[in-house]
Amino acid sequence: MEEIRRSYDLSPPILINDRKIVKVVIDPHVDKHSDHINDELILDLVRLLDGRNYSSVKESGNFEYFVSQIRAKNRNYRLVWLLESEEVYIGVITAFKDRGVK
Repeated sequence: MEEIRRSYDLSPPILINDRKIVKVVIDPHVDKHSDHINDELILDLVRLLDGRNYSSVKESGNFEYFVSQIRAKNRNYRLVWLLESEEVYIGVITAFKDRGVK
């Protein structure tokens, strides 16, 4: 069975690295954490990125990759995400509870 990326429109849009982001694309890799992560939580975490600039941890072709530690709902999460050059979406590669952060 082929795994399909899920996409959601962001309304209102958010601003990341001075770029207007109107869509979130979630990779099915995140489903391995489905015991504690769902799409609604991922969208909440992405919204918390709004209004800031981030440094990429890796660049490959037209993609910049990022890792963010986010505090939400009294828990720490790690969000691994990407931006593609000239595009208006954020791609979420994975998200999970970050048990290593107190």
